[in-house]
Amino acid sequence: MTGLSISPHFVDHLTGPHHPERPDRIRAIYAALHQSNILSGPSPFPDFDLDLGPLPANSSIIQLVPPTPAPEEVIQLCHPKSHIDRIRHICAHDGGVLDHGDTPVSPKSFDTALLAAGALLNCCDAVLTNRVQRAFSTGRPPGHHAEPDRPMGFCLFSNIAIAARYIQHKYKIQRIAIVDFDVHHGNGTQACLEDDPSIFFVSLHQHPATCYPGSGYDWETGVGAGRGYTMNVPFDPGAEDDDYLAVLNNKVLPALDAFGPEVLLISAGFDAHRDDPLAQINLSEEGFERITNVLISLANQHCQGRIISSLEGGYNLRALARCALRHLTALTGN
Repeated sequence: MTGLSISPHFVDHLTGPHHPERPDRIRAIYAALHQSNILSGPSPFPDFDLDLGPLPANSSIIQLVPPTPAPEEVIQLCHPKSHIDRIRHICAHDGGVLDHGDTPVSPKSFDTALLAAGALLNCCDAVLTNRVQRAFSTGRPPGHHAEPDRPMGFCLFSNIAIAARYIQHKYKIQRIAIVDFDVHHGNGTQACLEDDPSIFFVSLHQHPATCYPGSGYDWETGVGAGRGYTMNVPFDPGAEDDDYLAVLNNKVLPALDAFGPEVLLISAGFDAHRDDPLAQINLSEEGFERITNVLISLANQHCQGRIISSLEGGYNLRALARCALRHLTALTGN
């Protein structure tokens, strides 16, 4: 069984007109889930209209994992209280911009960010208590750019890093792998975890010389005791499905096989799709499904099949919805 955490409240984080990380991202995913009959009943957004084209035949059965806000003490596993308090303060005073211009927040953004982080934590609980084998959290705002004391890149809290620390503390898991296939480097995840040899972080992304945030060179391999447990794999603009699959099979899998993770976390960004407006990688829907299947094979070998996946980027609504559906369907085994 595969779990899914999704909520209409994820649209409550308002980023302003024309911002790429917008509430319609969640509406688009809901549309795909309803049109494919994974979700039944009325849509919470009946007036949202998006032409998704024909969707693959789907017999996936999922278990809904209701989101609840993450406790602030769990957020503090990766972020100091001052970081949390600053975001809360700005949101409580009608919102504003948290960084140099691309991370706006509105009055409900703080609560929505806690809900997104909590949705992922609830997915972790569902997997680690064997209620489901794999789970996908579709919360927003995303998280992998948020550094310990710096919100940035549309991200407030480093959701996947928080989840890793939560699993370590609550379930005493010794070895965790994180694979981030968002088109942008997961600098926040790296900054939170790069000194920890019990967490192996892999980021597959467009080359930092050509893409935000300008980090994620292959020589960035961790610091201190964590040196050798960060792997950055930059791709030149124009890279395609087979380029990603070759790197996964020839470089990433051997490293993770040697590491032997007990749980696999995924930062699932779909902005490496060929139609995405914010980058120049040419992955297809099938490519994301193939990547997911490779990671499932890894998890089946080392992690008792246990995967927790968290939505990151993806800014072409049609591509995002269709790719997220492919990812979820692959996680269900269909």
